Amino acid sequence: MSETIVADRARRSDAIAIARVICILGVVYVHAWTGLNGIALAALRGTGQDTLRWTLMEVFGRSAVPLLGLISGWLVAGSGTSRAWTTHVARKARTILLPMVLWNALAILFVSGAALLFHLKAPTPSSLEWVAQELFILTRNPDINVQMPFLRDLFLCMLVAPLLVRLPGWVLILIALAAAAAQVAGLGPPVLMRASILFFFVIGILARRQGTEQVVARMPLWLALLPFLLLMMVQLYRAVAVGDGEWTTVQRAIDMSVRIAAAVAFWRIAWTLAGSGARGLLLRIEPYMFFLFCAHLILIWLGGPLIGKITGDMGSPLYPIYLILQPLIVLLVVIAVGSALRRVAPRAAALLSGGRLGPARVRDQPVLVRAP
Repeated sequence: MSETIVADRARRSDAIAIARVICILGVVYVHAWTGLNGIALAALRGTGQDTLRWTLMEVFGRSAVPLLGLISGWLVAGSGTSRAWTTHVARKARTILLPMVLWNALAILFVSGAALLFHLKAPTPSSLEWVAQELFILTRNPDINVQMPFLRDLFLCMLVAPLLVRLPGWVLILIALAAAAAQVAGLGPPVLMRASILFFFVIGILARRQGTEQVVARMPLWLALLPFLLLMMVQLYRAVAVGDGEWTTVQRAIDMSVRIAAAVAFWRIAWTLAGSGARGLLLRIEPYMFFLFCAHLILIWLGGPLIGKITGDMGSPLYPIYLILQPLIVLLVVIAVGSALRRVAPRAAALLSGGRLGPARVRDQPVLVRAP
C-alpha cells in the first residue's frame, strides 16, 4: 500500500472527527439561550442581534447537521459488521438508543426538577404520555431535549442499514429522492421526525461507493463554498426579512438545497482543517462531542438564565458576546464534567457517551466518530 493512500486515509479519518467537532459545536447556536419567548423574539425580528442569531443558527447549526447523517451512512457502508443485523442493531442500540433515553431521563430529572423546585421556566411532566414522549420520542419532538430526534431517526436508519448496504445504487437513489420529497412536502412524522436524515444517510452510503468524499476534498475551497454561500444569502433573507409565509413548500425546498450545499462545504472545510495547525486541538476535544450533543440543552436550560443575569436577555448590549461564546462555554463545562465522570465513574461516562469516553474508546461508531 502506497504512502499516499495511507496518508489520505489518515487525513480522512481526522477530517471525519473534525467535521464532528465543528458540526456539533454549531448545533449549540440553534438552541442558544435568548431569555425571550416567541412573541418577544418576533418583536426583535430584523434587528442587528436577530440577524446575528439567525446567521449563526443557519451557517453553523442547521446547515452543518446534515453532514453528520451523511458521515453515518458513509461509515456504515464501509463496516463489515453492518451486514450482520443482530450484532449491528445491538451495537447501535447501545451506542445510540440507550444514551438517547438516558439523557432524556436526565433532562426530565434536572430541567423539570429545577422548574418545580426553583421556578425555572421550563416544561414539567403533565402526564405519563408526556413522560413517554420525552423519553422515547414516540410520535412527536420532545419539549426539553429538542436535538434528540436526530438520534431517534438515525437509530431507525440503522435498523434498515443491513438492507440498505445491500441494495443496488439505483434503488438507493430512489429512496433518497423519496426522502427528499417527503422532507420538502413536510411528511415523515410519526415514522421519521425528519425525513432529511434518511436522505443524507443514504447519500452517505452512495458517497462511499463512488468515493465522493475524495472528489470534494480535491475541489478548490472556494468552489466548495460558493454554492453554500449563495444559497445561504437566500436562506437568511427569507428567515430575517420575510419570515415564515404561505409558501412553505418553497421554503422547505430552499432549506433542503442549503443543507445539501452545506454538507459539501463543511466536509471541504473539515478536510482543510485536518491538514492545518488546528488539527491537534480539534482531535483532542473530539471524544467529548457526543457527550456535548446530548448534554448541551440541559446545560442551556439550567445555566442560560444564570449567565443571562449578567449579560441580559437578547436585545441587551452584552448579549451578542454571550451568544457568540455559548458553544465555547458549553464545551468547557462538558469537558470538565466528562473528565470528572471519566475518572470517578468510567462506566457511566462510557454509557452516556455511547462508548466514546471511559476506560476504552469504541471504534467504528456511526454517528459522530472517526473513521475505522
